[in-house]
Amino acid sequence: MKPETQAIHVPQRQGGDIAPAVRLTTTFEHGPANELTHGYVYVRHGNPNSADLEARLAALEGGIDAVSFASGMAAGVAMLHTLPRGSTVVFHDTIYFDFLTVGRRFLRDWGITPKVVDFRNLDALREACDDTVSLLWFETPTNPTIDLVDIRGVVQLAADIGAKTFVDGTFASPALQRPLELGVDYVMHSLTKYIGGHSDVQGGAVVVRDDADAVAELRQVRKLTGGVLAPFNAWLAARGLHTLHCRVEKHCANAMAVADALAGHARVETLRYPFHASHPQFELARSQMSAGGGMLSIDVAGGREAALKVAGVLKLIANATSLGGTETLVEHRKSIEGPETTTPENLLRFSIGLEHADDLIADIRAALDSV
Repeated sequence: MKPETQAIHVPQRQGGDIAPAVRLTTTFEHGPANELTHGYVYVRHGNPNSADLEARLAALEGGIDAVSFASGMAAGVAMLHTLPRGSTVVFHDTIYFDFLTVGRRFLRDWGITPKVVDFRNLDALREACDDTVSLLWFETPTNPTIDLVDIRGVVQLAADIGAKTFVDGTFASPALQRPLELGVDYVMHSLTKYIGGHSDVQGGAVVVRDDADAVAELRQVRKLTGGVLAPFNAWLAARGLHTLHCRVEKHCANAMAVADALAGHARVETLRYPFHASHPQFELARSQMSAGGGMLSIDVAGGREAALKVAGVLKLIANATSLGGTETLVEHRKSIEGPETTTPENLLRFSIGLEHADDLIADIRAALDSV
């Protein structure tokens, strides 16, 4: 079964319903000694809508199961909580900034050592690893610099040292990249982004390739820490999966058109789009992604003030956090991430939406020409 079909038809229909029902109950009847008479006990432990979403995500990614959470951050932090004390987690240096902040602020208190390395240099990564490393954590493409990491290369390195691999696949989504098929152990998604797809639902999930114990541990962390995805949000995310592939196809086409239009513009110092031939990792992108995605960044000539001016004079495109929705958004990530980030001062990140590409190109060009 092809992924587009899996997203719609897995799991199978229950009770003849074509569209899955929303089950908003927080509690379920059980026996006097807590016997499971209906499969569920309490919404924090699990509920039908989360189970439906998790089955769809697992099928789409090719994993044995998925565990959903209230946000992408909750999903990632739950993964960190499963690591044993005394272990080391190695982060790629340009993963989503808040996860690096979690590493700096909390991991040592949890008995875990964080390291930060540029995973694009596999020799440097290997040199940074010792026998305490339990997890290699990376994101590809990265937020917001649109760099790529060689998934196959990191998987091989992890196998050599006996570590697990964790990929944040939010930017590509399951429509464009399937890390578990390349040997990754865990893939995380912020469901808020392309999977939800309409800027109206928050959620996260970790899909596990083949480790049932890891699934059980993630569920236990979720139960005890309370980062549970609400049933209605689970229903919305599952609904988003039905249209994921057709939406992402349009995101990609629009982003490619914008990239082509901005390439060589006098005010664009660096164009960052993985399927544009100017990207230094163009061939790697083509080897592990089926298309370039909807995320595009540019470094504006003239520094921070020029970038902020461009963002400020855009007419159609709104300045807003998040990505993957139907509308095109722009964000000056350095202002969001703060002084500790290495994101360039003149970088603007665009989440290219589903509008007509000509309108987006006209808006961005006019803003660039005004600087």
